[in-house]
Amino acid sequence: MSEAGAHAGAADDHGHEHPKYMLIWLYLFILTVVEVFVAFLGIPKWMIVIALLIMAVWKALLVALYYMHLKFEPNRLRLVALAPLPAVAIMIIAIMMEYV
Repeated sequence: MSEAGAHAGAADDHGHEHPKYMLIWLYLFILTVVEVFVAFLGIPKWMIVIALLIMAVWKALLVALYYMHLKFEPNRLRLVALAPLPAVAIMIIAIMMEYV
């Protein structure tokens, strides 16, 4: 078996194609630059907080799905990883109500 065939077979053994890590890194970099830009905009503080929270969740999902390989795991394992999110949402809302 050729070396190329061995590498192609390795990807097929897991049943999925390897993610394009540099592309995901680029998305994360762009989101970080946008976050810094949004932080210095002259818009109301509550809008900045909401925008930054949305981008932070987006970045966390990208990291969890691709770098932690949750995208390729069974649904029950995803559920274990996502179970704490309602508690996090409640805490974020409580903190935001403190400042509004």
